[in-house]
Amino acid sequence: MSRADIDLKQPSTPSRRDFLKTSTLAAVGAGALGTLGVLPGAYAAGDETIKIGLVGCGGRGTGAASQALSTPGAVKLVAMGDMFADRINGAANELKKAIGEKQERFAVDKEHMFTGFDAFEKVIGSGVDVVILATPPHFRPQHFAAAVAAGKHCFIEKPVAVDSPGVRSCLKTAEEAKAKKLAVVCGLQRHHQFGYIESMKRIHGGEIGDIVASRAYWNGGALWMNPRKPEWSDVEWQLRNWLYFSWLSGDHICEQHVHNLDVVNWAKGAHPVSCFGSGGRQVRVDPAYGHIFDHHDVHYEYADGSWMFSQCRQIAGCLNSVSEHFIGTKGKASMDGGRWSMEGATKWRYNGQPNNPYQTEHDDLFASIRSGQPLNEGQFVAESTLTAIMGRMATYSGKMVTWEQALNSDLKLGPTKYEFGPLPVAPVAVPGETIAF
Repeated sequence: MSRADIDLKQPSTPSRRDFLKTSTLAAVGAGALGTLGVLPGAYAAGDETIKIGLVGCGGRGTGAASQALSTPGAVKLVAMGDMFADRINGAANELKKAIGEKQERFAVDKEHMFTGFDAFEKVIGSGVDVVILATPPHFRPQHFAAAVAAGKHCFIEKPVAVDSPGVRSCLKTAEEAKAKKLAVVCGLQRHHQFGYIESMKRIHGGEIGDIVASRAYWNGGALWMNPRKPEWSDVEWQLRNWLYFSWLSGDHICEQHVHNLDVVNWAKGAHPVSCFGSGGRQVRVDPAYGHIFDHHDVHYEYADGSWMFSQCRQIAGCLNSVSEHFIGTKGKASMDGGRWSMEGATKWRYNGQPNNPYQTEHDDLFASIRSGQPLNEGQFVAESTLTAIMGRMATYSGKMVTWEQALNSDLKLGPTKYEFGPLPVAPVAVPGETIAF
């Protein structure tokens, strides 16, 4: 990352050097609940209304709120927050359409529609029980910490951070949530998709033996872009096009490819120990698309000596693939576009019940709250986020990056303070020159 995109003076979260050394990833299945004991108070009987607050009213936030309002049991959306009023109004209209006859579930009055950089604080302070955090990823560590400090259950979108200090903050907050018996479910919805869950049971059961190599892809086309309007400041323009600025999104290797990297970590039950890679900005070069790369290719090594070969691309007209593949000592497995299969001692293909994992993750979240056995997915989403960040560090710098270097980096992305006004765009990273960790 270029120094122009980094605030070196802003204090960073203290190092958590040893936090992940003994960690493994939890394979959280649909309906699977944690074992943290009974939550105090309201929901053990399952018949109390759970009040929801939404922070971040873009497409993903609106979708997440709709799914939360579609869970079994009594729920109400009572507060909404976003940087911009038009986003709140658009989300409100979409949510009213989505819930159909259950209009009583949308209970947000004008006094509880908050805008600005402090909107998250107002939503959290509005008597809600669950907070949906779906702003651009840059803000998630701060919002997650505030929600847990206030005793709120959280649905937090992926990735949970864009830099190492943010990851360390989220790891700390996830531990605090465990201590408080608060539920934390993340937007890595494959952990709630039946085909993935069954595949992981078989992989972890040894059906393909030890994994010696894996491949992970999110190669797709171009995404949306909002042309700049004359009245927009630099900050508003970047916020409304957050995908294309690394301080807001972490680059698409973090914002999008994190799904595939997470699947490999899940299968391995571990995170990588080092990586190197290449990438660049070859096709999407117009300044309207910020400064992120349009392709990354990263090789990750795990502690057992196995490798993951990873690609992500956002370029139209190319071969597309969103998939994960594994080679084991006894066979191979493929998870490709909703198709799950294995070839080992026997052949297997998932032919079970399909499900919408976006809905199931919310069903599981609210069921865990009502049962008094809160799910907590905070650690593995933070690990997978850091896996993506270390890949970006490698492609931006052109250097080998270790897990320890990535975890303990003090480079923090973003402005020193949040306000509308000028904010120069950092130069596009140049491998061999850019300082990225």
